[in-house]
Amino acid sequence: MSDKARILFDALDLDQDGTLTRTEVIRALREKGPTLAAQGVIPFWGVGDVDDSAALFDEADQNGDRVLSFEEFAAVVDRRFGW
Repeated sequence: MSDKARILFDALDLDQDGTLTRTEVIRALREKGPTLAAQGVIPFWGVGDVDDSAALFDEADQNGDRVLSFEEFAAVVDRRFGW
């Protein structure tokens, strides 16, 4: 798992509880996405709209519990962003 995945996960974990909810992912990518892209944490094309953020969450939620662990999240973003 990449260091960039950890940085992105921590940036999206708004309540800092070690997991991501769908709301956190959507809200954080909307609010922080452009800054994270400017910092090189995610590619600019990785900052999409609400539907893109929701799709990222849905793809990563492998066990269907509506909460993402770091491992679930990293597996998807590492592959999607080519890390």
